[in-house]
Amino acid sequence: MSTPTAAARPARERGPDPRDDAAWRDAAACRDADPELFFPDGDIRSARAQVKAAKLICRGCPVTVPCLSWALASGHEAGIWGGLTEDERRMLRRRRF
Repeated sequence: MSTPTAAARPARERGPDPRDDAAWRDAAACRDADPELFFPDGDIRSARAQVKAAKLICRGCPVTVPCLSWALASGHEAGIWGGLTEDERRMLRRRRF
C-alpha cells in the first residue's frame, strides 16, 4: 500500500491544514482584534464604521478563503467572516445555487 507524499511528511513540513479549524484561526489577522468589531451593532453610522474597520483587517488576512468557507459551510449568518457581511454572504449563496 502506498502513502501519499504529503501525508508521509511531518506536519511541520506541510504547514497548517486549511481544513483544520485551529490552523486557519491561528493565522487569522483578526486573532488579536476585539470580536465585537466583527459583529456590528448600534446605530447605522456606528455599524458602518465597524464594518469598514473589520473589512480592513480582513483585507490583509492570509486566511480569508478558509474563513469564508467555514462560515458558509457552518451556516454562520451573523458577523463578518472572510471579509463579507451577512448580506454579502447571502447574495453569494444565492448566486452559487
